[in-house]
This record gives sequence, structure tokens and C-alpha cells, in this order.
Amino acid sequence: MSDALLRPIRSGNAFEETVERLLQMVRLGVYGPGDALPPEREVARRLGVSRDTVREAIRSLASAGYLVTLRGRYGGTFLAETLPSDEPTWAAGRPEIKVEDLLTIRELLEVGSIRMVSRRSLTAAERDALWSRLSDVLEATPEDYRRLDARLHLTFSELVGAPYLTALLADNRMMVNQLLDHIPLLERNIAHSNEQHHAIVLAVLTGDVDAAVEAMEEHLAGTVALLRGFFGHPDAAR
Repeated sequence: MSDALLRPIRSGNAFEETVERLLQMVRLGVYGPGDALPPEREVARRLGVSRDTVREAIRSLASAGYLVTLRGRYGGTFLAETLPSDEPTWAAGRPEIKVEDLLTIRELLEVGSIRMVSRRSLTAAERDALWSRLSDVLEATPEDYRRLDARLHLTFSELVGAPYLTALLADNRMMVNQLLDHIPLLERNIAHSNEQHHAIVLAVLTGDVDAAVEAMEEHLAGTVALLRGFFGHPDAAR
């Protein structure tokens, strides 16, 4: 089964998908508590990513309590004896909403917003506001990151000039954040997300619609990869 899971990664979200693949092997029982994972070099070769990417993914999952890394003659990476509990209660009061539906709606709203705002000729004040929101996210502390990340995403919809769109996106983002709150903040993921944020904002400011849409789609796909990794199939999180 590990041969099927450790297949080459094709998207631009190498770190996030590496985390997803490693967690899939954990959740599907390919490895049991205390079992050794393949060496970093082997995982990198089979996934088609760098060893640095694999090392960062392993370090992040070790910090989150899923893996244990030991050095020395009998060292390696092992599945933790006891795994963290990550059962979210994000949908309290809204049992009719499924996580896959939530993420589909998010993609429709956010990609649609980016497409529309990148077609607009923004005023100087709007351009400054967007750049300021990006700067806030790039400089955010871990404690403030998700709040400022959400504010940047809401700014895209605000610049479209349709208040009801912003209200819909805010409601959707609130529920997405309740899911994300059950996932540890991963340093490499934050750095990668900020690279994507920068690319999205530059595309919007230069009016490059195709680049803005492509960057946003890839950005959202990274979040989905992490959710699938930590929760399995997203609707298993319910």
C-alpha cells in the first residue's frame, strides 16, 4: 500500500502534499505505533520532492505529535506510540453542512472574487490597502497569523465591491478557520502560503487575471491537502 501512497507529487504544494501522504499512511494503518518509516532519501525519491521538503514535513509532524525522530545507530523516523486527538466540532448547530461542501463553496467564492477583482482598475487607496493587508500577513506572529490571513482573503472580496459576497465569504471562512484551528501551525506551510499570497496580490495589482486565478487555486489546494492529511477524507472530520 505504501507504494501507491508514495507516488510522485504533481502540484505546486510539495510540502503540504508530503504531509498529506505521510499522514495517509498513518491513518490507513500502513504503519503501526512505533513502526519505522522509510528513510528520508527514499521518501523524497518516491514522491519526487527534495529531501529538505521531506525533512520539514517530518519535523512538523514530529512537533505535532505524530512522529518521533531518533538519532544514532538505531535512529530514524517512527510513528508515535500514541497519536494526537484531532476531532473538530466546527459544525455545531449546522449539521447539514459537509466539509467537502464547505471547501467547494470556499473555492467558488474565493476564486470568483480573485477573478473579478483582478479585472478591476483599483484606486491608489485600494492598492495601498491591499498591499498593507499583505504586509500584515507577511509580518504576522503565529498567534495572529490566521486572523490576518483571513483578513487578507476578505479584502479581495471587499475590493470587488459586492458587500453580500463579502458576507458569504466571511461566514464560510469562519467555519474553515474552525477546522484549521485543529491543525498545528506548520512553519514551512506558513512560508509557502505567504509566497502564494505575494503572488496573488502581485497578479491582482498588475491585472493578470489568469495568474491570479491560478495562484489562488493552488493556494486553496494546499489547505485541502493539509485537511485531508490531518483528518483523512474531510467529511471524516465530522
